Amino acid sequence: MPAQCCKISAFRKELRKYCKEMEFDKDYCIKMNDGNKIPAVGFGTYSPDAVQKSKCEEAVKAAIEVGFRHIDGAFVYGTEEEVGRAVHKKIADGTVKREDMFYTGKLGSTFHRPELVRSCLEQSLKKLKFDYLDLFIIHIPVSLKASRVKFTHGTQDLSPMDENGKLIFDIVDLRQTWEAMEACKDAGLVKSIGVSNFNIRQLEMILNKPGLKYKPVLNQVECHPYLNQSKLLAFCKSKDILLEAYCALGSQRDKMWIDQSTPVLLEDPVLDASAKKYNQSPALVALRYQLQRGIVVLFKSFTRKRIEENFQVFDFQLSEEDMKTIDGMNKNRPYLLLEPFLGHPQFPFRDE
Repeated sequence: MPAQCCKISAFRKELRKYCKEMEFDKDYCIKMNDGNKIPAVGFGTYSPDAVQKSKCEEAVKAAIEVGFRHIDGAFVYGTEEEVGRAVHKKIADGTVKREDMFYTGKLGSTFHRPELVRSCLEQSLKKLKFDYLDLFIIHIPVSLKASRVKFTHGTQDLSPMDENGKLIFDIVDLRQTWEAMEACKDAGLVKSIGVSNFNIRQLEMILNKPGLKYKPVLNQVECHPYLNQSKLLAFCKSKDILLEAYCALGSQRDKMWIDQSTPVLLEDPVLDASAKKYNQSPALVALRYQLQRGIVVLFKSFTRKRIEENFQVFDFQLSEEDMKTIDGMNKNRPYLLLEPFLGHPQFPFRDE
């Protein structure tokens, strides 16, 4: 259990007014349905290109120095070695202990077949040089064909393509994938297990699985004022599953994945007005909005100044009126398109 997750805020009681279902402790962690705790704010490590990947280690070190104790990663990001080095350096200099840190890893889509799940996890552990992950989640319910390779570091093709440049899909019963995830928890390789990018129907498929041993602790999805996921949030709360927000500040507008016609979230006049009212940045208002809804929120930057600034999310409180105003920004419009996955029967974003 992380011993030091986030700094204590003077506004703890006010936060509970808006998040009655959630119990934040003095370090701003939330207890998940398996009894383990997750820090309410996490630092993301997705890096779309080699230049940003080269900055990942220093960014993670800076985040830990600032106070972040929750690091969000993934096998397919290709940054787990950098993340591991950063964490171990901050352990070595006495800043943190391993038990202070909370690391989330993700199961790649080419590892959905149950006999491959543990292989993905073990490769992440090897890159990170960790004995366990705090949280391991299915990255996306879309399964891809595993390539004919040995499952050792650097050999798995994470985006198998056919001769036309289209992803090669696989059809896997995700209930069997989940059973393999449960086995990883039982083996002590992970403390908690969850999912990402699952819709309500897919969550129900797991929850209604005969012989379910552990239900997902968390569902990580795109969530921001333009896509506030109110229906999914209500469902998850009803099942004691946390919602975790990525793209909480919009996105970095990566042309490979992002709808370029979507307006820039942090330039929205509603956020700008709130930012001026509270003498905060639009980014902090967007992050604070999610916290007050009881959502675990992720943030990413390679700039120390922004990392320091966004850790101040616990230092102010949005009024109930302002929360409702930001609710009104919802357009049910995602930034993330994921067009290469559109033809898969488990593509999650067709459902309402």
